[in-house]
Amino acid sequence: MQPAMFALPDLPPPPPTEVEAIVIRPVELPPRAGDAVYSRLRLDADDLSGAMRPDGALRQVPGVSLFRRNGSEAANPTTQGLSLRSIAPSGAGRALVTLDGAPLNDPFGGWVIWSAVPTERLASIDVVRGAGAGAWGAGALTGVVSLSEVSGARPFVRADASAGDHGLARAVFVVGDPGLVVSGSAARGPRFTPVRGATRGAADRPLDLEAYNGAVRLQADLGAVAGALSLAAWREDRESGLAGAASRSEGASAAVTLAQLEAGSGWRLQAWVRGSDLQNSSVSVAAGRGATTPASDQYATPAVGWGVNAAWRLNPGRWSLEAGADARFAEGEARERFRYQSGAFTRGRESGGRTSVGGLYLEGAWSGERVLHSGGVRIDAWSQDRAVRRERDLATGAPTLDSRAPGASGVRGSFRFGSRVEVAEGVAVRAAGYTGFRPPTLNELHRPFRVGNDVTEANPGLRPETLAGADLGLEGEAGPWTWSAGAFVNRLSDPVTNVTLATGPGVFPVAGFIPAGGTLRQRRNAGRIDAWGLEAEARGTFGSLDLRAAAAWTDAEVDGGTSAPQLTGLRPAQTARFTATAGASWRPVEAVGLELSLRHEGERFDDDLNTRRLKAALTADARAAWRLSAGTELYLAVDNLADARVQTALAGDGAASLSAPRTVRLGVSLRR
Repeated sequence: MQPAMFALPDLPPPPPTEVEAIVIRPVELPPRAGDAVYSRLRLDADDLSGAMRPDGALRQVPGVSLFRRNGSEAANPTTQGLSLRSIAPSGAGRALVTLDGAPLNDPFGGWVIWSAVPTERLASIDVVRGAGAGAWGAGALTGVVSLSEVSGARPFVRADASAGDHGLARAVFVVGDPGLVVSGSAARGPRFTPVRGATRGAADRPLDLEAYNGAVRLQADLGAVAGALSLAAWREDRESGLAGAASRSEGASAAVTLAQLEAGSGWRLQAWVRGSDLQNSSVSVAAGRGATTPASDQYATPAVGWGVNAAWRLNPGRWSLEAGADARFAEGEARERFRYQSGAFTRGRESGGRTSVGGLYLEGAWSGERVLHSGGVRIDAWSQDRAVRRERDLATGAPTLDSRAPGASGVRGSFRFGSRVEVAEGVAVRAAGYTGFRPPTLNELHRPFRVGNDVTEANPGLRPETLAGADLGLEGEAGPWTWSAGAFVNRLSDPVTNVTLATGPGVFPVAGFIPAGGTLRQRRNAGRIDAWGLEAEARGTFGSLDLRAAAAWTDAEVDGGTSAPQLTGLRPAQTARFTATAGASWRPVEAVGLELSLRHEGERFDDDLNTRRLKAALTADARAAWRLSAGTELYLAVDNLADARVQTALAGDGAASLSAPRTVRLGVSLRR
């Protein structure tokens, strides 16, 4: 899996003189020429081929992470939000993730259900780092990850089936022709217990995953306009590693896209809707981890998000201009039973609300012989309202709490600009500045949650996060190598942080009883986070040997201000200073392919007070493939080759959760 890291795709070449009888025009505008001034990279089909889910492929990129070190095969859905540059990972994610232009972020929580998009369904993943003013709008605080669905000018088939230890099994298919793509997948495992060794108790049980998804994409030419309709549905069931703790996530989405492109100019219009539901049960853990007691049963979290986006582009030659608008709306609530006493839950709760954000933008670019300048501005209006939190006695139905927080709204302006100058043959320098913002999700505003004995309360008074930053980079080619190196500085203001308020045992307003070893936290806007960093990437091809290496250093520090002064001078939770990846791919003979990938992550803290230290970790993955025929391979893959003990979480009682042990799987893939 080797990322082609240094360029977004060029404009499509002129059509050939002779064309096939069936021609389906792309339902998208070409990449913006101005994106070349920002820190960016691309993962193509070869880079995605060894990963089962997109977040696994993105592990090749230093500084890209979910909230915890776990991949989506083991992480609770609520911790699968994606963040870039290790500035401050968040369960909601601080990056916008799209599939063919439609957001994949959950309408309730902002996280991404990665199992819903098998990598075989994708043609490429583009990553643009830095706040995305321009066309991306709210949510693209640390960058944008754009997934593109596979298509073809003629019929094609992609399929993969594999099985391995720890109960791992997976099957996926993608079939298509120029007007239709159908895909589906089913996966199970890996099944393993995260707490191992002396701290493991009878309460600790294996994690497990069952995931299913299906998608259909119809595309046709409607006169001078190209149109596409995309439909998808997914479901995943998880065992969460403790007796009595489990989750289920399911949902469906639809998107309609129209576009017209002629000589580089044109327009695009898209409408989308996404519905989801989350069920999540949590438990409290007895001393010695010998038993668990039900703590909460969030039996439903129905949510729906919908939106539109539109762009019009003029590209007559050296300069281009794009104007557009977008709007996103979401509403939902969490329904929960809690306060377990005398063998039953005694209280019920419903909490939720509505959010919206919409904006207008204008972005332009000008290219000379050795220079490219780009800039954009946008203005957004956001709101959060209909906040409600109702609690009642389940036996009598009598209300015990009816809280209706006031609504909030505002207007934010943002910008991004940059330049790229070729200073020598094959060497260019780029510089960029940008601002952006992210409104809080319904989950952060309204849904309390529990992990073991740790309780985190919601906060309907949260404000949007804002980020301002700048990049400086150098990139080029030298012989067989392509390379890039850069530095960035960012200030994240009003970051939504899980702030520690107290430790148990004790009874607290609203949150109730916190047992010994437990912690009470609340989501708050905690001052600001100042971060600076260095990042570098290189790739070289030497005949049948392909090498890659990348590294990122991020120094981030919290200033808690008056809202969380106890955090001042500390590192944000789950932030690793140093991350590095490397890989080699070698085909000694035409029928045999060998791959090795390495990833190192420095130590990080599992909590905001920096008291729970997670050790640094180095993991290795290997893959060997034998080509049976054109387009068909038999492969053996080993994840976590050295069986490294990678800490992903540290509980108040000192028990460390670990990521998956060494996992071996055998499979066959088809590409025709």
